[in-house]
Amino acid sequence: MANPQLERGHTRIANEILDCIMQLPLNGTQFRLVMAVWRHTYGFQRKEHVLSTSYLGKKIGAHKNQVKREIAVLIAMRILSAKTGPRNTRIIGFNKNYEEWLRDPEEGEKAAAPKKEGKPVSKKPKKYDEDNTYYKMAAHFWKLVTAVAKDAGVEHLTRKANLQSWADDFRKLVELDGVDDKKLISDVMRWTTSHTFWRTNVLSAKKFREKFAELAIKMKAEEQGQQQKKHPSHYQTDNRDYEIALNKWIAQGGDPDEFDYGQ
Repeated sequence: MANPQLERGHTRIANEILDCIMQLPLNGTQFRLVMAVWRHTYGFQRKEHVLSTSYLGKKIGAHKNQVKREIAVLIAMRILSAKTGPRNTRIIGFNKNYEEWLRDPEEGEKAAAPKKEGKPVSKKPKKYDEDNTYYKMAAHFWKLVTAVAKDAGVEHLTRKANLQSWADDFRKLVELDGVDDKKLISDVMRWTTSHTFWRTNVLSAKKFREKFAELAIKMKAEEQGQQQKKHPSHYQTDNRDYEIALNKWIAQGGDPDEFDYGQ
C-alpha cells in the first residue's frame, strides 16, 4: 500500500498558480509536462533546471518527438521558459507570471510552428533604356529575326521576346565574352539572318551569343571562299575597252602620250 508523506519530500505550488493553470485548455501531454517541470524545479527548491527531451519523455511516458512538439507549444504560450545551458543543454523553467500566458494553445502552436523559409529574393534584371547601346543591338537583331520568323510561319516564337533579356545577352557578349567589335557583331547578325541554315536556327539573342564564335568563323570562311571562286578575268582590264577609249581620246584631239585610261 502506497503511503506518501510530506516529510519525504513535497513540491510547493502557490494555490494562485494552480487556480490559473487548471483553467487553461491544455492537452494531457502539455499538462503532464508542466507537472514534470514543477517536480524537477520547485520540487528541489529551484526555479529552473537542465531537462532534456528524452528525460522528460521517460518521466511522462511519451515519445521524445511528441515531447519536443508540446514543449515548444508551452514555451510559445509563455508558460515555460527555456535557454541554452552549458554544452548546448537546455535549461527549462516555469513562468509563474500567469498574466503573460497565452490562453489558447492554438496560438502557441502557430507561434511554435517552424517558420517557412521565404523564397530567395531574385536579383532584378538590369534595366536598359531605349537609348542604351545594348538595347539598340537587341532591337535591331529582333527586327531581323522577326522578319525571318514571319517568312517561316513561326512569328509566334519571337512575338513575346524580352528585349531587356536580349539586351543583357548582348552586354554579356561584349563585356564578358570580349567581343568588342560592334561592326563584326552587326555583320554576323545580317549574315546569320540571311543564311539558309542559320536563319531559322538562331532566333534569340541568347542563341546568337552561344553560337557567335561559330557563326563568325563560318561567315569569314564563306567570304574567303567566294573571293577564291572569282575568275582571274574579274581582275583584268578588257583590251577592247582600252582601245575604244584611246581612239575616242585621239578623235577629241587628245595627245596619245597623255592618255590615262584610269581617269
